[in-house]
Amino acid sequence: MSKIRLGVNIDHVATVRNARGAAYPDPVRAAEMALAAGADGITAHLREDRRHISDADIDALAAITRRRGRPLNLEMAATPEMEAIALAHLPHAACLVPERREEVTTEGGLDVVRGHNQIAPVIGRLAAAGIRVSCFVEPDPAQIAAARECGAAVVELHTGAWCDAARERSPDAAALLAKLRAAAAQAAGLGLEVHAGHGIDYETVKPIAAIPELVELNIGHFLIGEAIFIGLGPAIQRMRALMDEARSVRAA
Repeated sequence: MSKIRLGVNIDHVATVRNARGAAYPDPVRAAEMALAAGADGITAHLREDRRHISDADIDALAAITRRRGRPLNLEMAATPEMEAIALAHLPHAACLVPERREEVTTEGGLDVVRGHNQIAPVIGRLAAAGIRVSCFVEPDPAQIAAARECGAAVVELHTGAWCDAARERSPDAAALLAKLRAAAAQAAGLGLEVHAGHGIDYETVKPIAAIPELVELNIGHFLIGEAIFIGLGPAIQRMRALMDEARSVRAA
């Protein structure tokens, strides 16, 4: 089975920086350290309210990832403002996510079924500019099919519900993992590249990484939190090792 990629989301380095209104810690430095530690790419979410990542961060992240020959994945709402920023910076990828000012973090998948008429033109314009577009969706057959119909090249499956259930030893965990597996198989069968993310930690990563259709995991909050205790490089290296172990066991 092929190696699964790790995208590291560095949003919450910016959250710590912004708590003091200072320039430190620098998320761009974190991105450079993440790449040196084995991350395959960098993910950053530019929110409407700029609560963590700023426009200047995107400028700098686009420059360093391009210089390093590594992909920048820009998480963004499907709005005219964010579309214009993506088209100005031309990141390798753009992941369309739902966004509400009231939410603490992304609360679920994008409703591509209901938002088709708004989302499809955005995907079309981003793709025409050479940006690989992903839709962050629940592991739901209708949403996956709608993402394909809208022209997305990738779906990123929301793993938060399963991760919560697994950590809580919930009886729902097995069914939720089966749902993720079925969604990954469906998406791959439709010709979509399949990614996953949200809520993944050391405890939950291996069952996700073992899903054969998955090509990439995007992990942020846990890695930045773990870095407080063991350092960013070691946190990423351990996650990378667990992902690789899950793939090697599956292959065996």
